[in-house]
Amino acid sequence: MNFLHTALAFVAALGPLILFHELGHYMVARLCGVKVLRFSIGMGKVVWSRRFGRDQTEWAVSALPLGGYVKMLDNRDPATAATDPADRAREFTSQSVWRRIAIIGAGPLANFILAVLLFAGLYMHGVEEPAARLRFMPATTAAWQAGLRGGDKVLAAGDAAIASWPELRMAVMKAMLDKSSLRLQVAQANGGRFSVELPAAALARLDVEHDFMASLGLAIERPPALIGAVIAGGPAARAGLRRGDVVVTVDGAPARDDLDVRERIRASHGQAMLLGVQRAGQQLQVAVTPQLDPASGQPRIQAELGAAPEMVTVAAGPVGAFAKAFDTTWDSALMQLKMIGKMVTGEVSLKNVTGPITIADYAGQTARGGAVVFLSFVALISVSLGVMNLLPIPVLDGGLLLYYSLEVLTGRPLPARVGEYAQRAGVGLLLMLMALAVFNDVVRLL
Repeated sequence: MNFLHTALAFVAALGPLILFHELGHYMVARLCGVKVLRFSIGMGKVVWSRRFGRDQTEWAVSALPLGGYVKMLDNRDPATAATDPADRAREFTSQSVWRRIAIIGAGPLANFILAVLLFAGLYMHGVEEPAARLRFMPATTAAWQAGLRGGDKVLAAGDAAIASWPELRMAVMKAMLDKSSLRLQVAQANGGRFSVELPAAALARLDVEHDFMASLGLAIERPPALIGAVIAGGPAARAGLRRGDVVVTVDGAPARDDLDVRERIRASHGQAMLLGVQRAGQQLQVAVTPQLDPASGQPRIQAELGAAPEMVTVAAGPVGAFAKAFDTTWDSALMQLKMIGKMVTGEVSLKNVTGPITIADYAGQTARGGAVVFLSFVALISVSLGVMNLLPIPVLDGGLLLYYSLEVLTGRPLPARVGEYAQRAGVGLLLMLMALAVFNDVVRLL
């Protein structure tokens, strides 16, 4: 059942993105007067098709769901060459170079437009995200040494206002990839305000493959250690813990939040612990002995512990929502391009290349989180699809745009033989990237 849910979420996420991408090619081709022979969702053998319109364009669904294509009249392929004299002016290669650029570029552009529309809709609806309020941090971390403390709330990063934790994370990642310092405007828990600077040297040492926020010393502030449901017969129930109790000390040391208490329970190795508990205005001392969980081997007290962190609603009116959506799309695209550049130069590991298995896994997880979380994921994947298709690999849209850009500069098309060799090299490179992505996906799952 879980596999079916993930598969359906994957199709629901990727299908519309491919459709929108190919519609971009199709619509601009029609506007330029090019005759479209087939519009296919999926690659390989056609499993279903119908013909519509004046040109009797074949609308098809093909066997392999990872992709799609728009087949136009094209004299480079005998199977799609214009045979009717009336169609010769509607053949793709006979169009001006600027029209060919417009047709090819329309696919990635459609994905960016879709991302902007999705983000704008989400911001108009309102997105619930964790607040950019900081959890306590060790004195050895760069965040502490810069002057940040637990309970501080980040208001701005550089010139950009910060409304939520994901926005702060994006700002830190941008500075990390740019190898630049980052100035933060901060509000203290007591109402005071100040600014700190995270130095470029500290950000440059971070590893994007791991939890770079935690390495820096930044984490979301957690709520007090509130006891929720207590499992009957478990260690917590036997010790007398009740729903609504708040753990304030562990073995005499202050309990800062729910994660702090969880970490101490894990570190107990199943030995007895003395919890200081607040209950109805009274302070109690409760002795509890964690029990090893057979599945994980970790100590558990078999009670819910903690609550959700502070949440904020990120929302805007129509104009503000579209402006914010454009900025989010632009920043996401630039971030991905920088990551790709660093992978090419070896500064970032190729382990970050992901493929359809990881996308399907995340699609299933976000679908379980609700419509807002799922649509946010779809918008990010739409940006990724646009960026990926702009890479200068011959078999992708970016490779064709590179050909036509050279034609603009030189005043003549690329020689056919050069194009053939480039296509073969592009297919080989793309197959290697796909193999790497699938390998990384499998390793990540295992």
